[in-house]
Amino acid sequence: MLSRIAEGLFWIGRYMERAEDTARILDVHIHHLLEAPVTSEGQLCQSLLAIMGVEIRDSAPKELTARRVTEILAFDADNPSSIVSSLLAARANARGVSEAISSEMWEALNATYNALPAHLELGRRNVPYAFFRFVRDRAAMVAGLSESSMSRDDAWRFFVLGRSLERVDMLTRLLSSAVVGSDPEHGRDRQPDWAMLLRSFSAHEAFLRSYRREPEPVTAVEFLLLDRLFPRSVFWALSTAEDCLAELDPRLGRAGMPDESRRTLGHLRTNLEFRRVDDLLEDLPSVLVAVQKGCAAASAALAARYFRYTNPIEWSSEVVGVES
Repeated sequence: MLSRIAEGLFWIGRYMERAEDTARILDVHIHHLLEAPVTSEGQLCQSLLAIMGVEIRDSAPKELTARRVTEILAFDADNPSSIVSSLLAARANARGVSEAISSEMWEALNATYNALPAHLELGRRNVPYAFFRFVRDRAAMVAGLSESSMSRDDAWRFFVLGRSLERVDMLTRLLSSAVVGSDPEHGRDRQPDWAMLLRSFSAHEAFLRSYRREPEPVTAVEFLLLDRLFPRSVFWALSTAEDCLAELDPRLGRAGMPDESRRTLGHLRTNLEFRRVDDLLEDLPSVLVAVQKGCAAASAALAARYFRYTNPIEWSSEVVGVES
C-alpha cells in the first residue's frame, strides 16, 4: 500500500473520532457549567481549553464563557482541532483515498460535508446540543459503514489504528476535563457526576449491566480505563491498536520489540492493566497525562515508519486570538 493511502486512511479514522469525542467533551463541560457556580465559569473554561491544547491570547479567565469556548472548539474552522476542522479534514482525506474506502463511506463523509453549514448555523444560534448530536450520529454512521463495507485488509487496519489512537487520547482528555472540574482549586468542590460521564461515553447502560449498581469513583474508573469487553474503554482501544500493528507487521524476532509504536502502546496497556484500581484513582491526573503523551509518541513512531515522507500531525498548543 502507498504511504499516502495509508496515511489518509489513518487520519480519516483520527479526525472522525476527534470530532465525535470533542462533541462529547463539550457536552459534558456544558453540563458541568450548569451545576457549577456562575463565578467558576471562566476558570472551568480555561481548564477545558488547556486540556484540549488551546491557548487563549489576550483573554483573562473571567472573560471566558461557555459560548466562546464552544465557538473555539466546535465551530472555528481556523482551529485545526475543532469539530468543524476535523470534519472538513476527514472529507478532504477521503477524496484522496476514495479508491481504498467503500462508496458508502465516501457518500456518508460527503453528505456530512454538505449538511455541515446548516447544522453549523443552527449550533451557533444557541442550540449547540443539536450540533453535537449531528456530529455524533454522522461519526457513528461512518464507523458502522467501515465495519460493514471494508475488507479486513491493511486499509481497514490503518483506519482502525487511527481511530483507536485518537479514542485513547480523547477519552483521557474527557476524563481529565471531569477530574479538573472536580478540583476545588479550579472552582468546583463536588465530585464528578460519574453517571453523566458514563453517558457521554455511551457507557452508562453497559456499566449498569456489568456492575448492577450506580457508579462510584472506583467502579467508574475501572470500567472506563480497564474493561476488557467494552469497546470504548482505554484498555480495549489500546489492545485494538496493538492488534492492528501486529497484523501490519507480524514479524517478530527472538527478543525485544523492534516496532517502537507497538512497544509504546504495549507499555501503556500493561501499566494500566496490572495496576490496582485504587492506585489509578489516587494518581488519576498524572496517569491520564502519561497515556496522552504515550499516544503522541506512538503516533510519531508510526508516522516515521509508515508515513516517512510526511511529518506526523500531532496535538499541539494552538494560540487563538479572541476578540473582547
